[in-house]
Order: sequence, then structure tokens, then C-alpha cells
Amino acid sequence: MSAQSMRFVHPAPVHPGDRVAILSPASGLPEIYPVVYELGLRRLREEFQLEPIEYPTTRKMNSPLVERARDVHAAFADPEIKAIICSIGGDDQIKLLKYLDAELIRANPKPFFGYSDNTNLHIFLWNLGITSYYGGSIMVHWGRAGAMHPYTRTYLKRALFERGLYEIEPAPNYTDELIDWGSDDLLSKQPKMYPNTGWRWLNGEKIVEGVTWGGCLEILDYNLRASRYIQANENYEGKILLLETSEEMPPATYVYRVLMGMGERGLLQQFSALLVGHPPAWSFECRRSPEEKEQYINEQEEAIRQALREYHPDLLTVFNLDFGHTDPQLIIPHGGYVKIDALQKRIFVEY
Repeated sequence: MSAQSMRFVHPAPVHPGDRVAILSPASGLPEIYPVVYELGLRRLREEFQLEPIEYPTTRKMNSPLVERARDVHAAFADPEIKAIICSIGGDDQIKLLKYLDAELIRANPKPFFGYSDNTNLHIFLWNLGITSYYGGSIMVHWGRAGAMHPYTRTYLKRALFERGLYEIEPAPNYTDELIDWGSDDLLSKQPKMYPNTGWRWLNGEKIVEGVTWGGCLEILDYNLRASRYIQANENYEGKILLLETSEEMPPATYVYRVLMGMGERGLLQQFSALLVGHPPAWSFECRRSPEEKEQYINEQEEAIRQALREYHPDLLTVFNLDFGHTDPQLIIPHGGYVKIDALQKRIFVEY
């Protein structure tokens, strides 16, 4: 079935007291950082009233792909499991997809939460016509140092428990300077937050509505290179592209080249709008000053603008959304409806 004729299934919301699967279909970091992971589980129970159910590979690093796939199948097939939440991202999940039973998953749709390397599973679900939710990680968001950020908590609760059209707003503050998971005072530390500069608009004066597709740029690049899970160009016509970069902080030249490849492929031209996540510009290995961070962010934005000038000069684009690797995090539907009103500078998403 082509995406043009596809109707996306919105899995039912969860309710307090429901059982939810906690999976590690990418990296098994809960084994290495159990304190962070268990903090996230505790908040899921206490602040969301949900019962986390773990699987054999959830706390296991370097699990064989077939074992990870077995856990994914078990979570989707179990009628007592009402949603699936990833523990963390990783870097090899594309290799998992060939082991997945598409018909089993199609027959048992349920809300799926994850980001970063979990872009692979979002693409897999999109191809099955199942709406998923880009964002949310037990270790990063529920297990956040100090306390969950109220902005993240708000959008997680909407995506989990509610259904309907909601207006989203920029986060009041943000950070990319996360707390070291190995620090002794992890539970009491608060991340250093910075004022958020808000959204930046390109090619406004229009209203665009459509279904979203995309995710982490580096993982989209995996899929574009493999060309196994990317559909024909025309199946993305009118869709809204989501892009964000990871904590690996790819250089602007790489970002441009990925979009150049999409343009040469004829794919970039299919989209009716582009939403870009706020890029992280700091890591423990690369501790940039505020001025250096601003330069990195501006260079990435210019790389995207350059690609658009060449391949899709009239594409409505909004920069600096909060759905990526910075904190706090907006949860955005993947394969879900979004309305972008550039006239009033407002965005609405359907959970």
C-alpha cells in the first residue's frame, strides 16, 4: 500500500494503571547506568501511574539482534501491554528491522515512544501505517537529573493519555549540557538551563497541513543509504519532514550533504514543510563556549537553508523546535497530523 492511499492508525491512549513495555531495541545502557534507569522507572510509576514491564534484553548491552526482535514482538503481541517506551537510543537499530514480523506488528498497533536511533522503528511503523510518537526515553527524560522538566512531562502525558488536536509552544528554556551519569550527586544535580530563543520561520505567509515523517538526520542517512525502508518519492508528496541532529554534532557540511542527496534523489522536493529540531552543540568531549555553540547552530541552519535554496526554495520551514536531543523535549507524532500556520506563527499537532 502506498503512503498516498494509506490511512494511519492512531493507537488507543493508555490509562493510569496500564502496563507498558520498556524495551532496549537499540542500546542496552540500563545495564551500565542502572541508577539513571531505575529513577526513570520510579517516575513512570509515581508520576504517570503506569506499570513498566521489562524484557530479557532491556538491561543487556550488545544483545543479539534476534533477541531484541523477540522482545519487540512479545511487547506488540501482548494484549496487556498498552504502549512501548524505549529505554534509550543507540547506533545499530537499522540492522534489527530485517528480523521484525511486519504482519504481527501491523495487527497489534500500540503507541511507540523513542527518538534518535529509534527513528528506524518509527520509519518501520510509518510504512505499516501506524502513528508513533517521536520522543521520550526512560533514561533521558523520565530519568532526568534533579527532576523531570515540566515541559517534557506535559507533552509526554498528552501523547500517552490524550487524543486530539493540541497547540504546541516553544520551551521557555533549554540545555544541551547534560549531567554526567557517572557523577556521585546525579540525583540532586539540576542541568544548567539557558533562555530559549524561540522558533525561526522561513517562507511564511501560508498554512500547511500534513502527515509527518522523519527523525534524526544521521539515522535517516542510514536508511537513505540502505534504501530498504524508504518508499517511492511520490509517497512522501505533501508530507511534513522532521529533522534533528544528535549529540554527535555532525558538521554543517555533513548536514548539507545529506539534504543534497535527498534533493538529488528527488525526495526533498516532495515535502510541503520542514520542522527542524534545536541542535545540541555541546558534549562532554566537545565543551563549546556559548559563542561557539551559537556559531555551530547558525552554521547548521545555514547548511539547511543552502540545500533548500538549491532544491526546494519555497518550502515552509520552522527552525529551533524542541523535539530532538536537547532538553526539554517536545513529543511529536510521527505519521500523525500537523498543522503549521505561518500567518499566525502557530503549530498544532494531533496526538
